[in-house]
Amino acid sequence: MNKPKVVVRPPDSRGLREVTMGGETVGSAWSLRELRKVLRRLGHPEDMDVEDRSLIMWLGGDSGTWPARTGRRRWTVALMTTGLLGSMALLVAVGMPDAIGALTFAGRVTGFLFAFAGVVQGVAAVAALDYWGKRKLKFSGAVILLGAFIALVTNGLLLFMWLQEREYTPYVLTYLPLWCWSLWALQLLIREKAWRGVPYPKQFAAGVTATTLLATFNLAYSALYQPTSAPVLFDLSVKFGTPHMDAGRPLIHLPVTFRAQNSGKVPAYITSDGYGIYGVSAEYASDGSGLLEWRRRIDAKSDGSSVGRYIKDPIRETISAAPFYGPGKWLEPGERYTQERVIQVPTSAKYDVIEAYLTMTLMRKDRGRIDEEFSTPHYSWRPKDKQFYCPPYECTDHIIYRGRVRHNNNMINVTRQPRYVLSYYGWNGAGGEFRSYILSHKPREVLRFKKEAAEEDETERKRYGVALAETMTAIPFSQLLSAGGQDSTR
Repeated sequence: MNKPKVVVRPPDSRGLREVTMGGETVGSAWSLRELRKVLRRLGHPEDMDVEDRSLIMWLGGDSGTWPARTGRRRWTVALMTTGLLGSMALLVAVGMPDAIGALTFAGRVTGFLFAFAGVVQGVAAVAALDYWGKRKLKFSGAVILLGAFIALVTNGLLLFMWLQEREYTPYVLTYLPLWCWSLWALQLLIREKAWRGVPYPKQFAAGVTATTLLATFNLAYSALYQPTSAPVLFDLSVKFGTPHMDAGRPLIHLPVTFRAQNSGKVPAYITSDGYGIYGVSAEYASDGSGLLEWRRRIDAKSDGSSVGRYIKDPIRETISAAPFYGPGKWLEPGERYTQERVIQVPTSAKYDVIEAYLTMTLMRKDRGRIDEEFSTPHYSWRPKDKQFYCPPYECTDHIIYRGRVRHNNNMINVTRQPRYVLSYYGWNGAGGEFRSYILSHKPREVLRFKKEAAEEDETERKRYGVALAETMTAIPFSQLLSAGGQDSTR
């Protein structure tokens, strides 16, 4: 029985020639050598005469027409798979930390979307081998087109976020060239109409575009917009207890209770905190001229916001000051921390009022994570701690805490330089100083260039949701003397 004639069809855009028999595709060949393999598989002898027109029909060229550009095709496959795999690695690296460890549901969803987009690009890299090969998979071109489109959008989003501040980060060496690569890949795939073979190609393109843009808007919303519907709420209180006279010395022992409670719904880190207890005294202005000195007090960099008609030149002296809970710790919603202290005040002190202050600087825990190293103190006066050492002629002595802060959206971390939380506790003669910053500056530079540090810190405070909570209370010194059983006549 005679076999149907073998038909070798014209080469396609890649130089591949389809082989059919009886109207059905039986193989394809890049060269005459590959054609003979197909013929042997069909039962023809190895030395078959390919010029025999009774056995083989040649369309679009003869047995010498094999225009396959092997080198160009291989380079195209190499560039396409390299770009897709590189974009896959980047998106998985960006997404996985959030998908696994984000503190919010929105953060985990964002991380999962990035990681899933990376998986799609990995599948597209495998499809590229088939699309520029024998095309045995019907939708390989559409899969590659989807992968390239995802690369354009996601790397474009990362590039856009980087352009906002234009800080060097090693990641810019990946998403900048990958975004350029995605432009090349898309124009190549569109020119070759890679979507052919997909049923309803227009609907497919519209669906892919709508889905990708929606995901992009969600990612951008999650990264660039920070919800404020659940603010950080802390209740602070300072209370004086019942004073007691020392049995053998002219001292009053005054209990003070400090309390902090997270009364909101957001866990918060403490970046700096502390309390201060001060004795305040002032001159008596019998003529009521105390209100006239407020401008002089402001010019003298004093507290011009607090004046009184019958007092002049108030002086605040530090009785006690210390950190409260400590940098790097945090309070969950509903959690409370209480500390009780007893201070000693001599009965001979010429104070009018005893004041107690409690202050805390807080950072939303759902915006970022602070490394554990932040809890380790460093001392500015110790030369062996080179990174934190600052000579006394340049800086006042400080205890410094420093730790890397990582935003809860990893897209921000990979588009910016590292940021650090810096907390300073020191003594300036007027009392304890409790300050904290979120900066890229080195610890020593913060103490030397306070203006520049304050400008950057203002921006970062908004990004990480930093808030200040403070409270104070006061008691007349004469009341302490009376409660202690002493004559309050001064």
